This record gives sequence, C-alpha cells and structure tokens, in this order.
Amino acid sequence: MSFDLSRFHLGCPYYPEHWPEARWAEDARWMRGLGLTVTRMAEFAWALLEPSEDRFDFAWLDRAVDVFAAEGFQILLGTPTAAPPMWLARRYPDILPVDDLGRRRNVGGRRHYCPNSPTYRTLSRRIARAMGMRYASHPAVVGWQIDNEFGGSGSARCYCEHCVAAFRTWLIERYRSLDALNLAWGTVFWAQHYDDWSQIGAPILTNNAANPAQVLDYARFMSDSFVRFQRLQIEALREVVPADHKVTTNFMGLFTPLDSFALARDLDWASWDSYPTGNVYRWGSQTRNPGDPVPAYAFDVGDPLITGLAHDLTRGLKRAPFWVMEQQAGHINWESVNTLIRPGTIRLWTWHALAHGANGIVYFRERAALPAQEQYHSGLLKHDGTPDLGFYEVAALAPERALMEAIAAQPVRASIALRYSYDDLWALQIAPHRKDFIYQRLIFVWYAALRRLGVDVDLVPPGADLAGYRVVIAPTAHLMDVDEAEALDAFARAGGAVIVGVRSGAKQTDNAFTDQPLPGLLRGLIGARVLHWGALPDGERFSLASPLVTLGDGGAGFWVEALEPSPDVTVLATYRDGPWAGLAALTEQTHEHGRALYVGWYPSQAQVETILRRVLPMQGVPLDPELPAGLVLCRRGPYTILLNFTDRALTASVAGEPVQVAGRDVVIRRPPYKESE
Repeated sequence: MSFDLSRFHLGCPYYPEHWPEARWAEDARWMRGLGLTVTRMAEFAWALLEPSEDRFDFAWLDRAVDVFAAEGFQILLGTPTAAPPMWLARRYPDILPVDDLGRRRNVGGRRHYCPNSPTYRTLSRRIARAMGMRYASHPAVVGWQIDNEFGGSGSARCYCEHCVAAFRTWLIERYRSLDALNLAWGTVFWAQHYDDWSQIGAPILTNNAANPAQVLDYARFMSDSFVRFQRLQIEALREVVPADHKVTTNFMGLFTPLDSFALARDLDWASWDSYPTGNVYRWGSQTRNPGDPVPAYAFDVGDPLITGLAHDLTRGLKRAPFWVMEQQAGHINWESVNTLIRPGTIRLWTWHALAHGANGIVYFRERAALPAQEQYHSGLLKHDGTPDLGFYEVAALAPERALMEAIAAQPVRASIALRYSYDDLWALQIAPHRKDFIYQRLIFVWYAALRRLGVDVDLVPPGADLAGYRVVIAPTAHLMDVDEAEALDAFARAGGAVIVGVRSGAKQTDNAFTDQPLPGLLRGLIGARVLHWGALPDGERFSLASPLVTLGDGGAGFWVEALEPSPDVTVLATYRDGPWAGLAALTEQTHEHGRALYVGWYPSQAQVETILRRVLPMQGVPLDPELPAGLVLCRRGPYTILLNFTDRALTASVAGEPVQVAGRDVVIRRPPYKESE
C-alpha cells in the first residue's frame, strides 16, 4: 500500500492496549466511517511489546494492525522509546536522567531516559529494529514515528555521568584542542582555564553564573544528543524496512530547548502536535509582549497567530507540507483553564492547519481514557464510548473533503523568509541583559505584522538557501558568522531586501562579543555602525521623527540603539529627544539591485507594519488592505483562505472585493474569486 505524502490525509491514533480486544473491530469501523484513513499505534507500548528483556510479544499488535488493515487504514507505528518499561528502569537505573540540581529522576511518568545512556541506546535500537523486522512486509504499515515529543516533560536536558562524558567527546570533536576551547570560552575569566578534558563538567551547581559559552555549548550538545538518538532508531529501521516507508517524529511547535531544524534533517517529513487552547497558556508569555493589544478571539479557539507561527515553523523544517500528528479534538487536561470546545472550532483548526501547509491531520484521540494521567483529555468518543463533539465535527467535514484535497495539492509559496535561530534564542536566554528580552517575542512582533498584512512567510534557519525569496527578515541576528553575513550581502546585491533588527552581529558563534564595531560582520550590509545601545526601563521611551507615516507613534522603548550611517545611506527615522537626539534610529542602504534596513529599536507591531508597507511593495510583494483583528488570511496555490477566530462577522478585501466571514467560520476563494463555500 503506497503512502503518498502529497495527498491529504485525516486520521486518528489508536491505542489497542487501552481497550478490550473485542472493541477493536468496532472502533476501526466507526473511525473509517468518519472518513479517517490513517492511524498511529504503539508509541507508548514498550512494556507490552517487550514484557521482559529480550522477550518480545508482537502477537497483540499483529492482531490490532490486521483489524485496522481490514478496514483499509494505513498505519504508522511509533517506536516506543518515550516510555521505558519498569523492568528496564529498575534493572538499569543509570538510564534515568539527572536534573540541574543533580537529582536522578524516578519512573512513573514518561520520557524518563537519558539519550546518551549506552544501555538505553542499545535497547532502543533493538526494539526499533525488532519492530521494523516484524512489520516490514505488512502491506498496511507505511511509516514510522520516532519516539514521541522529544524533550517534552522537562526531559531536554540531562546532567548524568553519561552526558558529561559524551559532552567532553562532543567538545573534543568541536574544538580539537584545549587551547581552542579555552580561547573560545574565555576561560581566563574567573580562573576557569582547563588543562585536561576530564576537568570539564556540566554547567550546573556553580556558585555564580556558569560560563555562557559553556552553557550554550551544552544546549547545542543536548540537542545534538537527541538528533543522534533519533538517527540511531532511523538507521535501525532503514536496515530492515522497505525504502518507501516514511519516517517522522512529532515536534511541539514553539518548543525551544531542542533545535527542530537539526532534528528534521534525517526525517522524510515533519509533523507536530497542535493544542491551540493550551498553547495560549504555554506560549502566550513567550510570544506576546505584555500590554500589547490582543484581538477578542472566541474563547475556545486559542490564539491563531501563535498556532500559525507553529504551523509555519513546522512547514519550514523541511520546506514542504507537514502533518499535525495530534490535533486537539476537544478540551485538553494539562493547562490551568481547560476550556470547553464549541461546535465549529475543530473544523476551524482543521482548515487553519491546511491553509498553512498541512497535508495530514490526526485527531487526538480516539476515545477519552478511563484511567491514568489523561482522564480529562477529550477524544472523538466520550468515556462511555458515545460520540463527543470531535466525532460530529470530523463527520461534518465530509462535504468539504474534495476541496481540502484540491487545496492540499497546492504549495504554500512564501516570498518572505523570517530567520529563526535556536542558537540566538539560547544565547539570549543565557544573557538577556534585560530579563524580559525574549527571542520569540521579537520574532512574533514581525510575524504578527506580516500576517496582519495578509503575507505568507517561511521560517528558515541561519544559512538557509534564500533563493526564491524577495525579503529576508532577521528581527535579531545575534550570533553571526562570515558565511551567513556574506550570503545576506549577496542576497541584497542580487535584488533582495534584508531587514535586520537590534542586537544583530553582536556576538560570534562561540557566544563571545565581537571586537568589531556593531553590527559586527553585518556592518558592510547595513552601511551604519551602532554608536550606543542599551535597555530602557518600563515606561521610558525616546520619541522618533520619521517621514514614514505613523512610524513615530509610540516612540522607541525597551531596547534602543543609536546609529551612525555612512554618507550614502538613507536615514528613515531619528531620535527626536533624549540623550541621542538627532541620531539615526532606522537606516536603509541600497545595494546593486536590493536594499538593507537596520531597525535600531525594539519595534511595536504597528511600527513593523509601517516599515513593511514601505519595503514589501518595492520588492514586488503584494499587500492586502489591513486585515481586521481576528481574521487570518493564507494563500495556498490559487486559493485564498480566510479564517475568522472571533465570535462576530468580519469583512476583508480580497482582490478589491469585500468578503464577509461569519464568526468562527472559514471562507475559501479562488480566481476569479467566486465563493467556494
């Protein structure tokens, strides 16, 4: 059975181990009757698959797979390494992770393992390979999910003896010599000089702040550790499964402790777990700045810009259609307020994911669990086995499936690249200078402005191929190397526009400050140097003077930089008052065919919109009239998709024509813009 990632799929995981075997066939029938064609199994079932060491029992999973195969399902199997069985943890307690206070974690939850434990790596490879061998020839098994939510439940950092030893090996491979490491880390400071690799430990339990270069390297090392752990399982599968079996893992959107771009490189496609009502609490303070106006979204839809940013980041991991491997299908159980969900919401989330480039949506879960930690988490069925809201919502999508499939066949073509760097994120966490200077908040300001203008955007890592883009935006390019600086310069000379924000070029990739005038390696691109920089306390602002309409509204606060431009550089804003009165705050340098701007303060969303309205039309990027707050516009191929996340009707202009979208509803237009639904 071929598995076509370019086609549109709806699915639902199934946990046969949670239900009496007599129910399996009935569950497979009703799931297939809903139009679901994909299911995921076994990602937490290690204790049943290997009830004791080196004794496997696949018979129960064989029967479950056969039941769903008989209903025509394509089946993804999860390698079960996110939940080590009790016998494993008790026999080999060194597999358990150690936290930043030096305490070894206990069993009883999930993700209680160290990715650098030699024992755990050996046993994980063995279970993955055994599953691959067992189901390699089963026609219904078409792909694999590696583990589950890498780094979740506080498991992204481990400081055990295995990790410390592996960290030293990682450092030897990176620096080659202790002299190079001492230089990069600046160990002459506070007498930290190392004269033997064995002296280097984990950056925890220090009497004062740990060395910031060491902390950044440890973050990189732990992220690489999960990349290697994932690769070990992928390689074990690839040894035994057919070449057309596809492999993914389920990312967690805006989760920051691991580098998702690095994790995605070995995968066939990317997927993530989308829980919009929970993400408001989980990521709201990491994205929206305090005091920023927030549209009056319907209470049960989440924040679509936060969800949209996670969608676009996941699509950017492979620059290809992605999946939502777990789509919220009712209320959840893990936040402070787990709001009820009203009719229409799950349809809205489904269309939202599709609009951003999702080609597969898997609703979590089949039925609300009776025991254990997720009892209050909704499924498509209630606890008593009767249909819940999610069941009816998915069933109601049937008349729209043909349109969904047509849209899924189209690409998302973004002309804007938004630079997203985990190294920058970690470096600013380590040394924010101002405690609430949060990397994702600054990213979100630019992202929200682009979405308000109806512009699709790709999130790309440092060093990404920039061909095909018209504008590259780096809200901060904090850590910079020569190769990326030259690539940005070449992009501008070839006709692109580069917009760079505060604190850019300030550091080298080893997290040490540059010894060049700021913005360091980007100074040639920008055509200006930063004379002064610093944070302002809350409530303090410098006024701005600018020929750009509304740019000066609200002035400059939070973080400000005064610029000294070269003679041929255009000054688009200056400080009107304060100690830097008359100095430049926003500059634009033209290159052979393109341009580069430097925004010397932490801008508001309205100020970003003003800047974008100047730059994007110059680069041939069409802008829609400003969308009303709460309305999201996405384009996929020739389709324009409008989604209203409020409870009231909203109107937007599409190709000069007004389009009204009812509250919590979706409208799709296609040239010549006759309404598709």
